[in-house]
Amino acid sequence: MGERELSPEIVSFCERLSRLDAGDRARLKRNAGQRLAEARGVTGLFYRLLPPGVGAGQEDMYFLVATLFPLAEGGGRGDLGAALCRGRSEKHARGLDRRVEILLDADAAQLPFRLRRAVQLLASNRVGVNWPQLLADLLYWTHPERFVQRRWARSYFSGQPSAPVKGG
Repeated sequence: MGERELSPEIVSFCERLSRLDAGDRARLKRNAGQRLAEARGVTGLFYRLLPPGVGAGQEDMYFLVATLFPLAEGGGRGDLGAALCRGRSEKHARGLDRRVEILLDADAAQLPFRLRRAVQLLASNRVGVNWPQLLADLLYWTHPERFVQRRWARSYFSGQPSAPVKGG
């Protein structure tokens, strides 16, 4: 399947996140793994970051990425499955394999917690996250065909990155 360009909203949002100062990053970081409805002290900041054209139904995924962004470096390539594969070591392979399986099975309610743990693991191993691709993927997390989860699984377990489906 051919790659499509990321939506302008995703690109703009990630650029805005990358320009945040340390104080705003810390405020977002304190809300990592929370849903927008549970946000404390960052609602105004989040809506200033949110570009026009993002639908109300997408706000929770944008918020999730905003709160995870301060946890790990950007600049990664491929999808999150590929990043987790790069962070895998023989010493922790079994435990990480299980954590990836649990992440892939997470529903929308479990996703913030599971994803926060995955991003923290990447940060501890100095593996960059492709933030725009992660956001594009999360917007399709609940798709009935689960193509995002299948692609992440293929990238992680086969060690061969799949062509990302970029959307928005």
